[in-house]
Parts: sequence; C-alpha cells; structure tokens
Amino acid sequence: MAAKIKKGDTVVVLTGRDKGKSGEVIQLFPSDNKALVRGVNLVRRHQKQTQTQEAGIVSKEAPIHLSNLAVADPKDGKATRVGFQVKEDGSKVRVAKRSGDLIDG
Repeated sequence: MAAKIKKGDTVVVLTGRDKGKSGEVIQLFPSDNKALVRGVNLVRRHQKQTQTQEAGIVSKEAPIHLSNLAVADPKDGKATRVGFQVKEDGSKVRVAKRSGDLIDG
C-alpha cells in the first residue's frame, strides 16, 4: 500500500498531550509505524558530554505513532484524510479528501 504520510509533509496531531499541534515530518520509521515531527512530542533527555556537545538536559523530538497523525489540508491547514488519484499520464498522486486538493505535485 502506498504511504499516506511522507517525509516533508505537514501533519496535525490528533490525540495526546500535543493534540492540535502541527509540524513537518522529519523522519519516518515504517517498521514501527512511527514518525518524528518537528516541534511535537518533545521530551527532555540527560546528555553526557562529548567532544562536540556539552553536557546537560536537552529537549528533542520523540517518535509519535502514525495513527495519531493526520495530513494537514493544503487549503486550510486542518486535518484531512488522504486518497489517491491516477492522473492521465499514469502517475499516482495523493489527494486531500476534505478539499480535493493535490497534496503532492
């Protein structure tokens, strides 16, 4: 099955403590069905000092399950479901069910 959420997409969080927040997908973990989203699901981690980084407590994004994410509609930025459409030239594109706009290309 084709991926409904891809790297670089703007997504909206549907559930959890970050409900309603949106951000860009930085990285996908298809085997775990999880994604890293910029500015969402921030956790604080204790960091050991290395040659390049200072010791201390740092905030970074933790993976969030794909079922808790929805693609943001290109028209109004609200959460939408994703459908697929085959164009005349045979290419398959993602379409927002909410507005009917193309999500990519």
